Amino acid sequence: MAIRVKIGLGSCGMAAGARQTQQALDEALAAGGSKIRSERTGCIGLCFAEPLVEVCDEAAGQSWLYGRVDAAAAARIAEGHILGGQVQEDLLLSGDELHFLHSQTRIALRNCGVIDPENIEDYIERGGYQALRQAVCEMTPESVIDTVKTSGLRGRGGAGFPTWFKWDACRKAEGELKYVICNADEGDPGAFMDRSVLESDPHSVLEGMAIAARAIGSSQGVIYVRAEYPLSIHRLELAMQAAREKGFLGKNIFGSGWDFDIYIKAGAGAFVCGEETALLASLEGERGMPRLKPPFPAQKGFWQRPSNINNVETFANVAWIIRNGGEAFAAMGTETSKGTKVFALAGKIKRGGLVEVPMGITLREVIFDIGGGIKDGGNFKAVQMGGPSGGCIPASLLDTPVDYESISQTGAIMGSGGMIIMDEATCMVDMARFFLDFTQKESCGKCVHCRIGTKRMLEILERICRGEGQPGDVELLQDLGKQIQAGSLCGLGASAPNPALSTIRYFAEEYRAHIEEHKCPSHSCRPLLEYHIKPEKCKGCSLCARKCPAGAISGELREVFVIDMTKCIKCGNCAAVCRFGAVEAL
Repeated sequence: MAIRVKIGLGSCGMAAGARQTQQALDEALAAGGSKIRSERTGCIGLCFAEPLVEVCDEAAGQSWLYGRVDAAAAARIAEGHILGGQVQEDLLLSGDELHFLHSQTRIALRNCGVIDPENIEDYIERGGYQALRQAVCEMTPESVIDTVKTSGLRGRGGAGFPTWFKWDACRKAEGELKYVICNADEGDPGAFMDRSVLESDPHSVLEGMAIAARAIGSSQGVIYVRAEYPLSIHRLELAMQAAREKGFLGKNIFGSGWDFDIYIKAGAGAFVCGEETALLASLEGERGMPRLKPPFPAQKGFWQRPSNINNVETFANVAWIIRNGGEAFAAMGTETSKGTKVFALAGKIKRGGLVEVPMGITLREVIFDIGGGIKDGGNFKAVQMGGPSGGCIPASLLDTPVDYESISQTGAIMGSGGMIIMDEATCMVDMARFFLDFTQKESCGKCVHCRIGTKRMLEILERICRGEGQPGDVELLQDLGKQIQAGSLCGLGASAPNPALSTIRYFAEEYRAHIEEHKCPSHSCRPLLEYHIKPEKCKGCSLCARKCPAGAISGELREVFVIDMTKCIKCGNCAAVCRFGAVEAL
């Protein structure tokens, strides 16, 4: 029996203890006299169930996926299943959990969780670099661009600009030296799509970049990746070296006389460098600040040379499109949004992780059918799409199709693909404040509208969350937001007001409650809360009084304690330490 054992060793898996799982598994196998050892793979996508172990019987064509595998469970799987032939049923993922994986259509994620990202032979075995060979040896640059045009592939970084148009413009631009640049500066809170692809299938990105380079006539590529992604950088470096040794990068690729190579630039973690002209400035050693357009990067980009910039997911689709044809990609999705899209599900969701689905699927299907709905029995309230540049979409719009145009109409944006799910315990005013705080801090400060405008919006939101809101604050937020959108130099500033404007649009009653009643309907803004002790639940243990830093709680042992709200500083310690649920916040 040919048995292979795979362990998900992406960042999510290792954070959950996958290294310890691997060690325990291999030790148990060795103790049992087996020569079988676990194999590394990347992120399988089921982040909610990490660490993951897959046992594959290749002869029988069967596999079993175990979830939440700690060291003890790993030993059981080794001894009971791999050595003993008895499937450990109670450790297997449930049918509902597997539905998360089986309901997807994987193109960009086709190799994630399947191959060893540090072994180029695994990638080649699954057809890797065949598309590059085809593009170099059998196709003209024009036909490559035409194939991408037929596919309808749009940039997956957020703007959704047609990929072929960028490539064609760069090819036609004057200049012998041209650059292909991969934007891997994934900075949205809650987004981890690019990181997972780079950790799990780096060769798909390298191959996509090489095909783009062949199409536009480039000999040099750059991957601009966050320095906070050390595992991505490590596996990219290994992949590039292996590709050079195989002749897929470097000199005279496939004997064509064409040279192409790639190097990595680690970014310093500035959110604004996700904007392509700020990225170019950073690449050139300058402070990451946006530049006026035109000229566009396709005409004057890196070092004033024609440059094509796409993000990780965009490049990860390219090889599949060349191998399978543009028509196959275009057959999925909608009329204007073709193919599939990868989303990172995070927040108050039962099954958080990576999903790749055809464009046009509804938000309801993604969140409830695939993601399993709201965890801990909560009720869905909103989903934040597009990160700090996006907006909040309410429950009434759950049947909105996931495509560029439909999402934009809601006041949100597709963005790179982050979906942060919120339940009824989430304060939408505070959520807007959180994202404004992020964008204000990440503003490069170059233009007044973004530098000062976001600061003023943040100040207003902070006042409202403290219970100091004033009549007219909502109207002022809307006015400021529109001015910032109209006057900002780059997309970061122009989209920064979106979280506030979208929450005002759909959750105006929460703003009114904060301003007029000085109440937070979600009971999450601490300055607006009042703490009370329920007499029927209080046991008189005095723990709340002992932990109160303001001395606001008094009472006798084994009697009901009370809170003096005139002394209360609303720290929440009393509610946090009460073991009987006697303290409530109203």
